[in-house]
Amino acid sequence: MADYSRRGVLQGIGAGLASTALVNGARAQAAQPRKLGYAIVGLGSYATKQIMPQFRNCEHARLIALVSGTPEKLERYGAEYNVPKTHRYSYTDYDKIRNNPDIDVVYVVLPNSMHAEYSIRASRAGKHVMCEKPMAVSVAECEAMIAAARAANRKLMIGYRCHFEQHNLRAIELVKTGFVGRPTLITAEHGFYAQPGQWRLNRPMSGGGSLMDIGIYSLNAARYLSGEEPVELVSTEYTDRSDPRFRNVEDRIDFQLKFPSGVIANCVSSYSSNHNGFRVTGTKGWVGMEPATPYDGHRLFTRSGGDTEQVQLPPPRKNQFVAQLDHLPESVLTGIPLRASGEEGLRDMRLIEAIYRSARERRAVSLV
Repeated sequence: MADYSRRGVLQGIGAGLASTALVNGARAQAAQPRKLGYAIVGLGSYATKQIMPQFRNCEHARLIALVSGTPEKLERYGAEYNVPKTHRYSYTDYDKIRNNPDIDVVYVVLPNSMHAEYSIRASRAGKHVMCEKPMAVSVAECEAMIAAARAANRKLMIGYRCHFEQHNLRAIELVKTGFVGRPTLITAEHGFYAQPGQWRLNRPMSGGGSLMDIGIYSLNAARYLSGEEPVELVSTEYTDRSDPRFRNVEDRIDFQLKFPSGVIANCVSSYSSNHNGFRVTGTKGWVGMEPATPYDGHRLFTRSGGDTEQVQLPPPRKNQFVAQLDHLPESVLTGIPLRASGEEGLRDMRLIEAIYRSARERRAVSLV
């Protein structure tokens, strides 16, 4: 591997990304494809506060329909986003989306246990699907979702927004270009104090505890930072069952992933402590982020030759939400591969099942 200076690598990558963005922007402007219509299924906090406000900044996506079991929400958000009454659906008449040609994409933003059903029904209705992570609550459900989309000749994308966030993308690029030398260790820690009374603490709705929620960020980050798939893992769970929040879901589950190159990833998933960061350490230095995966306020740091530096990036042309919303229509309209396909969600779910099995059986699990 050739030697790299810190500033040279940072500037070189930035210039390359900027030129690519300009070329892609010029092509998109020249083509000027129509905007594809999204139906948002589930009008909870994430959908209404994070996703829906972003459509005004999209080039290829528009909010066209709403699905909710709460008439008051349909009325309120329908009025706010100028969604006509003909494009507002309850869960009872959800399948009528088949008859609405304005709906191109269905974005499923429901509790985990409902992902598979509403994604499969959307595919069968002839719609492309964006589904929030985790993709579903089992490998079998993930496979059924992929099969339904394939049978309908529709796209299936999973909402891995960090795959479109510029600091995360820069961190990946720095590791790939050899800034840290040969990577040897990854740490990824995600957690927060879960408040009682939420659906995420109810296993029939969530499919599990912190691992099925915040822990998936540690798992997915370890995979995209290493650029590999693990060959072995081992995990440990700690849950205080006297805490009423954890009647049927886990609190803390830590896991270690071993990758083919020899990289080890130590990962934290927690509902009782605050974490949001990762670091890749190699033979020449490290690249890390804290916070790494929030909705905003990302910070990227590097260390090489004894100097630690915060990497400053210019404001992106599209934030992670807008870029994600636009990506699926771009794939539909141009045929570019999906950056976060159903297969990506399936890979995480296979690992999640293995992590739970390792903790339950108190042993390492081979993945090959």
